[in-house]
Amino acid sequence: MAFGERISIKTRSEIVSMRESARHVGEILLELRELVRPGVTTGELDRAAEKAIKDRGVTSSFKGYAPHDLPHYPAVLCVSVNDEIVHGIPGPRVLDDGDIVSLDFGVSLDGFHGDSAITVPVGRIDAEKQRLLNVTRECLDLAIETMAPGKRLSDIGHVVERHAEDAGYSVVRVFAGHGIGRQLHEAPWIPNYGRPGRGPRLMPGMVFAIEPMVDVGGPDVRMLDDEWTAVTADGSLSAHFEHTILITDDGADILTRVSGSH
Repeated sequence: MAFGERISIKTRSEIVSMRESARHVGEILLELRELVRPGVTTGELDRAAEKAIKDRGVTSSFKGYAPHDLPHYPAVLCVSVNDEIVHGIPGPRVLDDGDIVSLDFGVSLDGFHGDSAITVPVGRIDAEKQRLLNVTRECLDLAIETMAPGKRLSDIGHVVERHAEDAGYSVVRVFAGHGIGRQLHEAPWIPNYGRPGRGPRLMPGMVFAIEPMVDVGGPDVRMLDDEWTAVTADGSLSAHFEHTILITDDGADILTRVSGSH
């Protein structure tokens, strides 16, 4: 964890813009969740997301994104199915009854980004898959509960790791949460593991994207040939939930949570 990186404090006007971009993210994700069903392709979900972006007059945070010399990401939505952890590229793949699918989505408005992810069932899923979804969502909820002024940055990942491992799962270590604002990915790097009580103290005005990624099996990752899609090395199931969080004087304000969302 790079504790030496400067964490930006957003101004009131910047927070207003971030709140709006995050609201659009939360509302569009709700719309996309309703479209998930057997027989739908991942590409159809991406096209629905792109139409929503156009209709609302916002800008995709993902399409064309190219960090670390990777090829430009070709879609507005990341769609990751079953053993795919994150960054699945949408296309002709058809969703089947019993799949689980992560929808990771971000937009910008007035130069400020919002970012969120949900993992949802496709049709009817078995108890093992539902338990994974429940535990991963609980990991995010517990992380958010720790995000009060004065807490240390590493406290966030510690509660995620503890809850996931207590359930018999593992957390992905090569991907992490992050700061967010004028850039989709800002300092700091926020892993979903670690010892508590380390790193900078949380302060009002900080904004983070917190995103537990939890595997049924081991934490190791394998990259597909498209250079974007990350899958579990052992083929086990994976789930992913994310919110954009503002630290306030009173605790965590979930900017991407809208009525009816997780």
